[in-house]
Amino acid sequence: MTLQIKEVTKKFGHFTAVNQLSIEIPEKEMFGFLGANGAGKTTTFRMILGLLNPSQGEITWQGNPINYQTSHLVGYLPEERGLYPKLKVADQLVYLARLRGMDKSSILKEMNEWLDRFNVPEYANKKVEELSKGNQQKIQFIASVIHKPKLLILDEPFSGLDPVNVELLKDAVLKLKNEGTSIVFSSHRMEHVEELCDHLCIMHHGSPIVHGSLKEIKRSFGRKNVSIHADFDLSDLKSIRGVTKSKQTAEGMILQIEREEIAKDLFEAISNKGFVRKFVLEEPSLNDIFIEKVGASYE
Repeated sequence: MTLQIKEVTKKFGHFTAVNQLSIEIPEKEMFGFLGANGAGKTTTFRMILGLLNPSQGEITWQGNPINYQTSHLVGYLPEERGLYPKLKVADQLVYLARLRGMDKSSILKEMNEWLDRFNVPEYANKKVEELSKGNQQKIQFIASVIHKPKLLILDEPFSGLDPVNVELLKDAVLKLKNEGTSIVFSSHRMEHVEELCDHLCIMHHGSPIVHGSLKEIKRSFGRKNVSIHADFDLSDLKSIRGVTKSKQTAEGMILQIEREEIAKDLFEAISNKGFVRKFVLEEPSLNDIFIEKVGASYE
């Protein structure tokens, strides 16, 4: 294991931001860290970085305490961007990488490789304020990885990016993972977490409410989705026993069912009614699980 968080609690006066959090983040893997605003994610990240001390519990990296002295091993892309608008991109990256202990020639080599990979080599001599938000995001990402961290924390890395740049950044993140970086990844976009992460933790009000491998979480959720596209009205299917939720779509309907066998009843109900273009039994999405689990703890 690379990163271990053991029974960590963080209090600010009477307010408990993180409560008895215990997770292990496997080496060379991307770990999804989810939760609504105020769930305790950012506080946890700041404790991992050594910027905040836990009120109780411990955080270790490779079995050793993690604190401000180990911060050169960690890269952090915060949700709130923090570049200096008047500085040129190259000056900014050199300054931030020097703080991580790099020498100038290594910095320039890494910087040029990253700018080429992101198709923006000409931005080295531009001021940050002259760049679009998406391109500022690329520079902020380079700043968080230029020193080749062993552990990388990405807080909403794709927010504000168009689909082309999302794919570009996603490829860069996967390359880092394949080269051995352990990555903690936080996002409100469930489909990104589903695509990229093997293990995850869903936080709510400072406590983990779901934690484990994505495959096992989906399996234990039990319910399935049935997606049906048809050229006739499907609204009667809502009333079939075992259907727990239904949603009308432009092409048909998505139904959540308690167990797989209900799909047979649905198929029989529509089999002689007209043309069916699609009938698919699917795993529950991470979005379904998140809404169910977080919603249940609100009640």
